[in-house]
Amino acid sequence: MANFLLVHGAWHGAWCWQRVLPGLIKAGHRAHAITLTGVGERAHLQRPDIDLETHIQDVMAAMDAEEMDDVVLVVHSYAGMLGTAVGARRPQRLRHLVYLDAVLPKPGESWSSTHASATRNARIAAAQADPLNAFPAPDPSVFGLSDADYAWVKRRQTPHPGGPYTQVLDFDPQQVARVPRTFINCTEPPLGTIDISRLRMRDAKFWDGAWLPGSQVIEMKTGHDPMVSDPEGLLKLLLSLA
Repeated sequence: MANFLLVHGAWHGAWCWQRVLPGLIKAGHRAHAITLTGVGERAHLQRPDIDLETHIQDVMAAMDAEEMDDVVLVVHSYAGMLGTAVGARRPQRLRHLVYLDAVLPKPGESWSSTHASATRNARIAAAQADPLNAFPAPDPSVFGLSDADYAWVKRRQTPHPGGPYTQVLDFDPQQVARVPRTFINCTEPPLGTIDISRLRMRDAKFWDGAWLPGSQVIEMKTGHDPMVSDPEGLLKLLLSLA
């Protein structure tokens, strides 16, 4: 039995795992999906001072509240920042760290560091103009979604806190590298803001050589939200990592 902790990306919530969570439980595993402060059903907690540390604490608090050790931590998109932080602080609590089409940061980088300047400037400006320091979600078509899936995600997305977008993360890559890691690369269509991570996941020099040993890459021929567009395929992959 494995302990799965599922962490959504920006603008999403625990709701996005609805098509995957039951399969993990049916297979005999413990599985819990969290919602980060300020989004999803916790959007009413949106406030200007939410930062990266708030969301890191959300993940670690869930591990503690659910009494989870030997955790398969699945982090989607933006939550790659959070998984990296937890891996550095609590490597002994993790069985596997799964980057699901996620950000792979270097020490001293923010989530925004690897984005094109036009994207970065637009999001920062939107957050600065918002009283709650949040910026709106993109159209779900960029995640490769259409029809009912598109509509489902579009009506559920909420603005994302601006603080975590620019706050840098300091961490020790050697600590994270103690944890077995898998990068699930979603390629049809690929999301542009993950392009730098796609280069890093195969770079022998990334994290001063600490990334590649103990890591693997698995490709999924689907868009950025595989828990929505290909839940059965994602479930099969996650079960294989348990």
